[in-house]
Amino acid sequence: MPSVVGLLEQRECAARRRVDELREEADRIQAELAVAERDWNEWVIACSRVGEVLAPGEGDVAGPDVAVDLPDGGEQPVAAGASESAKSKSVVPMWRAGLARSVLSVDYQRILRVLADRDRLGQGPLSCQEMAVCFGLEVVPAKVEALRSKAKRMVARGWLVEPVPGRFSLSQCVAGQGEEL
Repeated sequence: MPSVVGLLEQRECAARRRVDELREEADRIQAELAVAERDWNEWVIACSRVGEVLAPGEGDVAGPDVAVDLPDGGEQPVAAGASESAKSKSVVPMWRAGLARSVLSVDYQRILRVLADRDRLGQGPLSCQEMAVCFGLEVVPAKVEALRSKAKRMVARGWLVEPVPGRFSLSQCVAGQGEEL
């Protein structure tokens, strides 16, 4: 007759083997999940980029998100007779007094609008994740980084400020325009 201690040790070994097998399987699944998430994010970015490129009315104009290697380090030419109203994918102009938000593309105008609303309500700066939620976008890296890129571009052009890294608000001169936004 087997001893009780021997039976307990057998059951313990079997349970330990099962735990080890499940841990290995969980590690394998975690690794597969990480690869699948990375792949999914790349497809989200690819779809977004293709959508930007194929947007109607774009013509041959490269937008601010498109990197173009120009010969001799020159700047991109500006089309003669370009109108004051912005097309989607247009370059963000430097802010100056009296410049209306209509010179910005719709995406940039949305950012200004939500930050102007927060300014009027006395609320603080907004993060890109919070902006994505305000716009009804999925809070995934591709969408958040696209918003961050736009917000950083607007900071560089004087439309926004970044008082705390990753949080954006209207610059004082833009906020002073009030309802013109």
